[in-house]
Amino acid sequence: MKMPAEIIREEIFKNCAIPFARFMELALYCPETGYYETNKDNVGRAGDFITSVSTGELFGQLLAFQFAEWLGAEVRSQRSEVRIVEAGAHDGKLARDILNWLKMHRAELFSKIEYWILEPSLTRQAWQKETLVDFQPGIRWFTDFENLKPKTQNAKRTGIIFSNELLDAFPVHRFGWDAKSKTWFEWGVALAGEKFTWARLENSKFEIRNLELEAVLPDNYTVETSPAAESWWREAAGVLTHGKLLAIDYGHTEAEVFSPGRERGTLRAYHRHRVSDDLLANPGEQDLTAHVNFSAIQKAGEAAGLATESFSTQPQFLTRILGAAMKDKTFGDWTAKRTRQFQTLTHPEHLGRAFRVLVQSR
Repeated sequence: MKMPAEIIREEIFKNCAIPFARFMELALYCPETGYYETNKDNVGRAGDFITSVSTGELFGQLLAFQFAEWLGAEVRSQRSEVRIVEAGAHDGKLARDILNWLKMHRAELFSKIEYWILEPSLTRQAWQKETLVDFQPGIRWFTDFENLKPKTQNAKRTGIIFSNELLDAFPVHRFGWDAKSKTWFEWGVALAGEKFTWARLENSKFEIRNLELEAVLPDNYTVETSPAAESWWREAAGVLTHGKLLAIDYGHTEAEVFSPGRERGTLRAYHRHRVSDDLLANPGEQDLTAHVNFSAIQKAGEAAGLATESFSTQPQFLTRILGAAMKDKTFGDWTAKRTRQFQTLTHPEHLGRAFRVLVQSR
C-alpha cells in the first residue's frame, strides 16, 4: 500500500513538477492512505480541528428545523418525490442529528422523505453506515451525481442538496503575481532531493485575471482558485429539478479573496489544532484547506439556472432559524447546553467569524 508522499514523488519524477492541486488531491484523497481516508477521528477536540457538527447536536437540529420548513408543504401535497441529499457526510454524525430531530418532532415528514448521502469514498461510507445503523435501511448512498438524476425526463424531484465544510476541501490551484513582468504564474510542486518544494509551472492550463487590482498587488501576491469546486456546484445544480442547494463553509467574496492585504492567500495546513503554512510537509498526515470563493460558486449556480435566495454569515443564518424555532413549541426547551453550543457556532472568536452560507434554488 503506497503512501501519498510516495505516489506524489513518482508523479514528480515523471513530470518534473505537478500542480499544487494534484499534490493536494493525492495528499487528501489518495485511496486507502489519504488524509480523509485514514483519519476518521480528525474532527473535535481530540483531532486536528473542530467543526460545527463537533460542537454538539444543536447545529443539526437547527438545520433539521429549517429543512422541515422548506419541505413540509411539498410533502403534504404529495406532488413529487422528496429527498434530502447530504454531500460529504464524513462520519455521519450530522445526518444522525438531523434525522433524530425529524423523527422526534416531524414524524410525518420523517416517514415520507428519503435521506441520501453522496459519498465517493467506500471507506467513509462504512464510517457513515456504522453511525447511522439505527436508520437503516432508510438511507441510500451514491458515489456520484449520475445516479441522483431523475430516471425519466418528466419526473419531478423536490429536495435539498446540502454540504457542510465540503467545498473548502476541493483541490485548489495556487497562483502568484510577478509584479515585474505584470503576469500571473501557477505554483507547482517539485523535488529538492527527497523534500517537496515550490516551483513555477510552465504552460499552466489555468489562468487568472483581476485587472482592477493588478496595478497595486505586491510581488508574489498569492491567491487560490478551485475549478473543481465550481464544477461540482454546477453538477449539483444540474440534478436539482426543484428545491434548494445549500453550502455552509468558511470563505470569502471575490472582493475579499483579492484583498491586497491578504498577500499569502488562504491555504493552510491543520494538525492537532495548530495552523501551519508548511503546506508541503507530511502529505497525508495534515489537513489542507482553502477558503471558498463564494462569488465564483454563486455565479456557477446562477449560470446553471439557479436563483440566489441568500448569502449570509453563519451567525445570521442560524439566528434566523432560531428565531422561528423558538416560536415553535416542538423545538424543545432552551437549555444551558444549547446556549453554549449556539455561542460556539456564532461567536466571532469561534465558528462565527469566517463561516458563510449560500442558499440557491430552482
